[in-house]
Amino acid sequence: MLRLFTDAATLGNPGPTGLGVLIIHDQQQIQLKQSLATATNHEGEFSAAIMGFNYLINHFDASETVLFYTDSRLVSDSIGKNHSKNFNEQFQQLSNYLNYFSLVVTRWLPEKQNQGAHQLANQALRSIEDR
Repeated sequence: MLRLFTDAATLGNPGPTGLGVLIIHDQQQIQLKQSLATATNHEGEFSAAIMGFNYLINHFDASETVLFYTDSRLVSDSIGKNHSKNFNEQFQQLSNYLNYFSLVVTRWLPEKQNQGAHQLANQALRSIEDR
């Protein structure tokens, strides 16, 4: 079983954005972070989820069960409804990644319970500010 936590941190809206991904597998943590020159917070949240699932697809078997945690209501609700009105392109890409795995359980969680991914997103955002 894989546990995937994702988050984005944006300075301004839109603005520089940091993406954070925390993957837990066999009691091991994989930490990923990336920055975007400019994005809205919602675009960042979708981008972080896409980044996380892209990593999973490239490193794990499709038979793995994925527990996906996000503090973005928009991402969580879009997956639940199988639709996103304003972020359709990013949602379609994410949906294709979700469909790769035999089972993905998506859970929304409050930001305070998503600290690992949140800290990684903030580190990525700070790396933009330090340039």
